Amino acid sequence: MYLERGITLALLIFLIFGVCTCIDTITLTQPLKDGDVLVSNGETFALGFFSPPNSTNRYVGIWYNKISEQTIVWVANRDLPITNSSGILSIDKTGNLVLQEKDHTFVYWSTNVSGVVNNSSAQLLDSGNLVLFQGLNKDMYSWQSFDYPPNTILPYMKIGVDRKTGLNRVFTSWKYSDDPGFGNYSHKIEVVGSPQLFLFQGMTKVWRTGSWTGSGWSGIPYMGVNFLYNFTFINNADEAVIIYQMYNLSIISRFVVTENKTLVSLTWNETTHNWDEGTTTPVGRCDEYNHCGAFGLCDLYNKVGTSECNCLPGYEPQSPFEWYLRDSSKGCKIKAGTQICKAGDGFIELTNIKVPDTSTARVNMSSGLQACKGLCLGDCTCMGYASADVTKEAEAGGCITWHGDMNDTRTFTDGAQSFYIRVDATELANYSSKRLKRSHKNLFLVIGTPMIAAGVLMAKQNEDEVGFSFTNSLKSLKGSLTEKIIGENVDLHVFDLSTLTTATDNFSHLNKLGVDGFGTVYKGKLLNGQEIAVKRLSQSSGQGMQEFKNEVTLIAKLQHKNLVRLVGYCFHKKEKMLVYEYLPNKGLDSFIFDWKKRFQIIQGIARGLLYLHHDSRLRIIHRDLKASNVLLDADLNPKISDFGMAKICGGNEDEAKTRRVVGTYGYMSPEYAMQGLFSVKSDVFSFGILVLEIISGRKNSSYSMESSINLIGHVWDLWKQEKPLLVVDSSLGDTVNEQEVLLCIHVGILCVQELAADRPTMTDIIFMLSKHETVLPSPNQPAFLFKKRRYSRDCEVVSINDDDITILHAR
Repeated sequence: MYLERGITLALLIFLIFGVCTCIDTITLTQPLKDGDVLVSNGETFALGFFSPPNSTNRYVGIWYNKISEQTIVWVANRDLPITNSSGILSIDKTGNLVLQEKDHTFVYWSTNVSGVVNNSSAQLLDSGNLVLFQGLNKDMYSWQSFDYPPNTILPYMKIGVDRKTGLNRVFTSWKYSDDPGFGNYSHKIEVVGSPQLFLFQGMTKVWRTGSWTGSGWSGIPYMGVNFLYNFTFINNADEAVIIYQMYNLSIISRFVVTENKTLVSLTWNETTHNWDEGTTTPVGRCDEYNHCGAFGLCDLYNKVGTSECNCLPGYEPQSPFEWYLRDSSKGCKIKAGTQICKAGDGFIELTNIKVPDTSTARVNMSSGLQACKGLCLGDCTCMGYASADVTKEAEAGGCITWHGDMNDTRTFTDGAQSFYIRVDATELANYSSKRLKRSHKNLFLVIGTPMIAAGVLMAKQNEDEVGFSFTNSLKSLKGSLTEKIIGENVDLHVFDLSTLTTATDNFSHLNKLGVDGFGTVYKGKLLNGQEIAVKRLSQSSGQGMQEFKNEVTLIAKLQHKNLVRLVGYCFHKKEKMLVYEYLPNKGLDSFIFDWKKRFQIIQGIARGLLYLHHDSRLRIIHRDLKASNVLLDADLNPKISDFGMAKICGGNEDEAKTRRVVGTYGYMSPEYAMQGLFSVKSDVFSFGILVLEIISGRKNSSYSMESSINLIGHVWDLWKQEKPLLVVDSSLGDTVNEQEVLLCIHVGILCVQELAADRPTMTDIIFMLSKHETVLPSPNQPAFLFKKRRYSRDCEVVSINDDDITILHAR
């Protein structure tokens, strides 16, 4: 195994705090006695002896060195405590790290590695990993604590299986809060079938993540777009592991398997000196493993009768009486009279699904989704299929098929993936009829007038799928529907899929303009010669129908020269597309210009935000203002785009709260990132980041490997040294107007103040930027570290979903 060189956290702290003279190594001649403390080189972690609360037992553990509340992240002798203070951790004559009492009569714990040399040494790294080196070779280690995890998952730890050695890194809860012994709950990866993470109570499955979809776990639909954590899943011949790290290296985080049957994420709050609890799993009945039994479908959002449990299409309760009494433990069975593997078999697509347990499923990574369907249909034992990688469905994303009981299937309001359940011809026809009736009913409810013309909605049934599409006679109706959605008559075109496919040359990669967290943008040209930009929303992205409608609704109502113009939209089955005016100079983050033009762009963005916050009929908070969401027209005039995450506050409302934080790390204000509080001042914070990026030509996050935490920290350091002009992009040369640059730097710092109340409004900013002689207030230290504080709340709590969990989404 190779030493973790270049760990960004260690390097960052080293650069900030300088050289540390702390002792971080145990050698043959330098043991660790009870009362001594080993501190990592960057002073991030410490190792020593400790006693849990309300206990006199002594354990060797690792904890955060600079956190006021002692937080243990690893324990050596979990089940064998020392009852006095005579413990000593040392390198023995075999080269192993051992824990004994001073008389050496009993070994409480040992690394127990064979074949090591007697001049080994053990070092505590700044990642929290304790490693055992072989002799003087610091490029190799024979043992590491990360391979023998406790109840805590830290950044850079691997969760999962080393297929070559058979090592499975299992995280196990403490017995009790005062006893770090091996508890009853464990979190581990099982690699049978398609790898999945499970939470166990003893040997019983309590909760599972579902299989990996290419961007996250099937059972955690918000994971793939979480702005705090960057998850990497590796599944190859050598290992099946997941690793996480923080996008923001200044945030201290951990995941803990608790003795209360949960896996919880925690971040340290330096202001309150407490650990803030984030996501917790499992939550609710549908998270309980196989709550609805075999072939059951748990659905908290569309209940049938009195229970959250339904049967999958083509199945019925195994015991109707017990099912009626809400006992679903026996699950479902195939409907009486069903004849699978006969002519007319097909599949019903279920969307937003946590697919069934893949422990007994078959995986074929060489097949695409279409081939998977044929593969399943040709095998009479195959009961359903899904894509193994939803990010590659259009290519060969792999295939998962189920050939027995399908357990632990559930629905979500959005995200997850599609699952295709096999049914016979009769069930397929019944399902088609039901959907047709529901579609007629929904059209009546939305439009408000009965459908008179027969065939306006056409049911299209193939041998293996059921789908619905609007005929050409609905084109005029779509215009009315647009007016119903938007609430006013707007000049917005509804495009057919075929029109946009032709315009973009079948979405050719040669026409690709860019990619963001929700989709890909293509250049297109309509038959009348008009150039357009088509944003094709990814089916696996976090942007669902609600966000799609949100963007259509908002942009259609907004008219300002510094806002991008929406030409129209298209929705067809799973396809959702937004059609914009084409801007030849792409995004602000990809263009170089002189200072005069940069200053004009800063002013233009400010005017666009002023319109959103104050001058439009609605008070609109963008929530995702960043460089790539500011486009430039042919004259380099800035236009704010991407309103999928925007929110409306009433004219008299200043602030709102959401339980689903969305946006982009590096541009989020602290109160929004940590508490979900958003306001016009959170957009001001993002504007401040943009101003500093435009001046410096650097991304806010581009300083993570240097002496400053980020661009804000770098600018603040230069501001305190009275050298702010050193931040200016050197490519600007002699085009720089120092008075304007100093003014913009000052405004930028004021915009990124930690407290929202200390930031100016966009009205103030416009005035500042237009009056060079204005005396600006002195800024306080900006919020380049996310810290949680109390903020006032003046408007109604709003959210874009109804989940009870705090969900963090990013792009």
